[in-house]
Amino acid sequence: MTDNQSPYLKSREDWEETTLKKHLERRPERKEKFVTTSSTPIERLYTPKDTNAEEYLENINLPGQYPFTRGVHATGYRGKLWTMRMFAGFGTAEETNQRFQYLLEQGQTGLSVAFDMPTLYGYDTDAPQALGEFGKCGVAISSLKDMEILLDGLPLDQVTTSMTINSPAAIIWAMYIAVADNRGIPRNKLGGTIQNDILKEYIAQKEFIFPPKPSMRLVTDTVEFGTNELPLWNTISISGYHIREAGSTAAQELAFTLVDGIEYVKWAIERGLDVDDFAPRLSFFFNAHNDFFEEVAKYRAARRVWARVMKEKFGAKNPRSLLLRFHSQTAGVSLTAQQPENNVARVAIQALAAVMGGTQSLHTNSMDEALALPSELAVRVALRTQQIIAHESGVANTIDPLGGSYFVEELTDRMEAQTWDYFQKIEDLGGVLPAIEAGFFQQEIADSAYVYQREIDDRERTIVGINDFVNDEPVQIPILDMDPQGYETQCARIEEVKAARDNETVARCLANLRAAAEGTDNTMPFILDAVKAYATLQEVMDVFRDVFGEYHEPAII
Repeated sequence: MTDNQSPYLKSREDWEETTLKKHLERRPERKEKFVTTSSTPIERLYTPKDTNAEEYLENINLPGQYPFTRGVHATGYRGKLWTMRMFAGFGTAEETNQRFQYLLEQGQTGLSVAFDMPTLYGYDTDAPQALGEFGKCGVAISSLKDMEILLDGLPLDQVTTSMTINSPAAIIWAMYIAVADNRGIPRNKLGGTIQNDILKEYIAQKEFIFPPKPSMRLVTDTVEFGTNELPLWNTISISGYHIREAGSTAAQELAFTLVDGIEYVKWAIERGLDVDDFAPRLSFFFNAHNDFFEEVAKYRAARRVWARVMKEKFGAKNPRSLLLRFHSQTAGVSLTAQQPENNVARVAIQALAAVMGGTQSLHTNSMDEALALPSELAVRVALRTQQIIAHESGVANTIDPLGGSYFVEELTDRMEAQTWDYFQKIEDLGGVLPAIEAGFFQQEIADSAYVYQREIDDRERTIVGINDFVNDEPVQIPILDMDPQGYETQCARIEEVKAARDNETVARCLANLRAAAEGTDNTMPFILDAVKAYATLQEVMDVFRDVFGEYHEPAII
């Protein structure tokens, strides 16, 4: 042993030359690639040499203390469990309201609304463009009347509501606020989240409508309005989930999500907002994929990077501005139509990773989602999965139970380093919007998705029931049936709304909204006036289509 070689390093070398070598001679390791879901190589063993233990206070520290690697709350789940927020929506507002009531009865602690494709694209159900898409991937919301039915009997001042809506986010949010206003619920009592993350639409999900700059203006309008009017509302859920579902690696999901968050902060500051006034209400949304340890490391790195960005780049002084709070959802892309019962195990592992990584809110996918919208049985099993983790597994009894794991700490450091590298690449391209226009994000994701699929096709990666452990037994799980008359019911309701409302008031409100869109006023008050007059979703969106135009993505070769 040389003078500068530690006893530990000498013992590691001795182990490799004796114990390990002899064992490998008797029993060689499996002949497969040891990689994460993101195809990152995994070493045989991780030890203190793989971590920066001497920089503990700077890089890890204690829970609730900067840089929040170990969690944003000092007591973890010992003080409060994560919000169990099951994503739900199908068919008519009546059907989805019934599902919400059922989930609350089963112990769900937060609401999460899925909207159908016409709503996501800003069309009413009776529009020609919406034909055949009613209620298939979420609930149809065409006017304030639908929102009133959707929220009927739900305690909006007692439960938080998340709404997965992007291009029409301001309009759908205005309808939610209008329901609360009409019930006499103060706006400062409303808590929840609108996804409202338009940048990831251009990057991954592709449900954009307007060009990037006017879209960013609408997002900033909601941030400004929420800061002034709804202090408990998260006006953006900056979403990596869809980036990962499109095929990115964990590091790409993390980096692209956080750089989008940075862009939203820049726009809000340019609007004249103080960072400490709005940053505490920004939230995030991440995927929970199959690789347990990689996912845990991703969440820990996310908190650390965001805290450093907010403190060092934007000079935030409010401690809450530094906190990365996030919702997570198990990976829909990992679910299989073959042997759907296997999805229960996948979801349990993914949910456990989200909890061990410190999520504030969680949706667990249902076993049947590769086949249809979730049945009551499937969604109950998914919710029970969370409840078993919370109350039976013991993982909520201590804070950051994987903190200090040599493997997890090394993965966390590696994930952070990859994130900073991506930040630099994007900055070199001129920022987020130029990088979108250049196809940078899209190409990175496509390349990663290709590598992952090639590994499956070449059997370098096993997917149970897909390329190994296959059987031909027919699927035998119940499938959800929707109201077969739902489309006709919805179209009739739109006609009734248009016949009963004051159409002169609607026309005046839409004209005022057009003037605001053509100028520089915040559009939210004008949207609220329009939806309270029962202007439909499409009527409001068509104003913006006329003023802003529609975006067509350039081909990336």
